[in-house]
Amino acid sequence: MKNRIAIIDGLRSPIAKAYGKLKDVEADTLGAVIAKELVLRIGIDYKNYDEVIIGNVAQPAHASNISRVMAIRAGFPDTTPAYTVHRNCASGMESVSNAIAKINSNEGELYLAGGVESMSNIPILYGHKLRNLMLKLAQKKTTYDKLNTILDFRPAFLKPIIGLISGLTDPISGQIMGLTAETLANEFKISRSEQDQYALNSHLKAQKATEDGIFKSEIHPIITDKVQFYDDDGIRFNQTFEALNKLRPIFDKNAGTVTAGNSSQVSDAASMLAVCSETYAKEQGITPLGYIKDFAYVGLEAQRMGLGPIYATKKLFDKTKTSLNDIDLIELNEAFAAQVIANVKAFSSQSFANKYLDGKVIGEINEDILNINGGAIALGHPVGMSGSRIILHTLKQLQRKGLQTGLATLCVGGGQGAAFLLEAQ
Repeated sequence: MKNRIAIIDGLRSPIAKAYGKLKDVEADTLGAVIAKELVLRIGIDYKNYDEVIIGNVAQPAHASNISRVMAIRAGFPDTTPAYTVHRNCASGMESVSNAIAKINSNEGELYLAGGVESMSNIPILYGHKLRNLMLKLAQKKTTYDKLNTILDFRPAFLKPIIGLISGLTDPISGQIMGLTAETLANEFKISRSEQDQYALNSHLKAQKATEDGIFKSEIHPIITDKVQFYDDDGIRFNQTFEALNKLRPIFDKNAGTVTAGNSSQVSDAASMLAVCSETYAKEQGITPLGYIKDFAYVGLEAQRMGLGPIYATKKLFDKTKTSLNDIDLIELNEAFAAQVIANVKAFSSQSFANKYLDGKVIGEINEDILNINGGAIALGHPVGMSGSRIILHTLKQLQRKGLQTGLATLCVGGGQGAAFLLEAQ
C-alpha cells in the first residue's frame, strides 16, 4: 500500500464460552452493542461514516446481511450502506481489508469494520428427507391427503445435522478442523506434551493479563434485558498441566494428540474498529490508536490450513521489505496448540523453506513476543470476530509497551492464511 491506514480506535465485547452467558444474545444484537459504544466513544457523528462492513461466518437466518441489521440497531442512519463479508476465520480481517480497498480507491474515508460471531446460535438442522416431507405436506389440501403424507414419515428423518460441526468440517479435504491440526502434529513431530504445555501457558498468560487489567481498555460489557456480562470467561484460572494431560483426544481418538484443552474454544463475541485514511485522521485532528501498513492473504492445501500464517507472513514481508527482526510483537491466532507450534517450527526451518518458500528462511520467532497475553486457547475463537480482535489487541499492546511494529496473523479454515503489518502511532 502507498499510504498507511489509520485505526482510530477499537472495542470488543468480553468473549463468552458458547452455550453460556451469551447464548441468548443473537449476533446482530451483540455486534450492535459494541458498534454503538465505539462510535459514541470516538465522537464522530454516525452520518460521517461512509459504510459499515462486518465479518461474520454463521450468518443468522433472521438477520440476512447481518452488517446492515447490526448497523441500524447500533444507531447508523438509513442512508449508511452496510454489507457483510465472509472469509472463515479471517472474516474480521476481511472487513478491514475491504475498508482499506475502498479508502485506497477514493470511495470513502471513514468506515466501521469488524467481526461478530454467536457460535451458540449456529442452528441444528434437519436433512432433505424431512424438508421434502414438510413441503409435500404443505401442498396437500385435504385432511385425508395430509394424513396419507404424514404416514411417509420415518423417525430417521429427525436425525439432526449439527450446524457447528458441519461448519467446522472442510468439504474440500473432508476433515474437521481438529484433524488438520493432527496432520500438522504428525508432520512436525509435535508431541502431546508440547501441545498441553503451550495450552497451559496460554491460560496462565491470559490469567495474568486479566489480573493486571490488560484487557480492560479493549472490552465493553454486554448488558441487555437478558444478560449482564463483563469479562472473558473462557480462561481457566490456575490451570495445570496435569488437568490438561487427563483429557482424551477428540478428533483422532485412537492415536491423536489434539484435545479440547489444547484447542481453541468455541465462543461468542464481537469486535469493532474505526478505519480511516491517514489524511482524514490528520485533517480531523485525530490521534489514532495505530496504523495498518499492509496486509496479505494466501491459499494453501486445505488439510494443512494451519500453516496459513507462515505463507501469509512470507507474502507480506516480501511486499513490504520487512523482516522478522523488524517485528516487536506477534499475535498468531491459536486455533490449536499444534498449529501454532508448527508455524513456529516452520518459520525457522531451512528444510521447510527449501521445499515451500524458495529456500529463504523467514527466521526464528522470539516466543517472548508471541501471544504475550494468551490467545484463543484461553480466550476463545469466535470465528468471524477473531481477526478483528487480534488487530485491536496488537495495536493496544504496541501502545501500552511503547513499541513500534506488530504482526497479526491467522490460519483460515479451508486452506488460507492472513497477515497484517501494524504500526503504532
